[in-house]
Amino acid sequence: MTEVITKKVTANEKDLNRDPLTGTPGAHPLGTTAGATSGAVAGGVAGLAVGGPVGSMIGIAVGAVAGGLAGKSAAESINPTAEEKFWRETYIREPYYVKGRTFEYYAPGFRAGWEGRVRHDGRTFEAAEAELKVNYDLAKSELAPSWQDVRPAARAAWNRVDLNWKAKQ
Repeated sequence: MTEVITKKVTANEKDLNRDPLTGTPGAHPLGTTAGATSGAVAGGVAGLAVGGPVGSMIGIAVGAVAGGLAGKSAAESINPTAEEKFWRETYIREPYYVKGRTFEYYAPGFRAGWEGRVRHDGRTFEAAEAELKVNYDLAKSELAPSWQDVRPAARAAWNRVDLNWKAKQ
C-alpha cells in the first residue's frame, strides 16, 4: 500500500518569512541575533552603572531578551524572498548596471544591503559600511566581485529597505 503525503497549503505562504532551520513563521535569526547582541551590550552597561558586576550580568540577560524581540520585529518587516524577486526583476534599470552582467553578479551586494540594514538599524549606510565590507569579504567566493563593484547594489538595497520602513511609520 502506498502512503499518501499531503501538504497543508496556507494562503500567502510566501509571506510567512519562515526560519530556514525550523520552518517557524516569523522567526528571523538575523534580526533576533542582531537585536539580542545590541540589547545585551546596552543592558550590561546600564546594569554595571546601577548594580556593579551583578547588575551588569542581570542587565545583559534582560537586554538580550528585549533586544532579541526588537530585532526579530525589525527583521519581520523585510521579506528576503520578496527583496530578491524585486532586484532580480529591476537590477538592469539601475544606474550602476553594466550591460551583460547577470543578476548573480549583483546579488551578493543586494543581500549585503538589505541584511545590513536590518543588522544596523539606527545607523546610516556610511556608518555601517566598513562592517558591511568586512562581512561581504568574509562571505564572498573567490570569483565574486569586489566590494567596490557591488557597493552601489548594496547601497540601493539598503535604501529600499530604509524607505519601506519609513513609509510604514
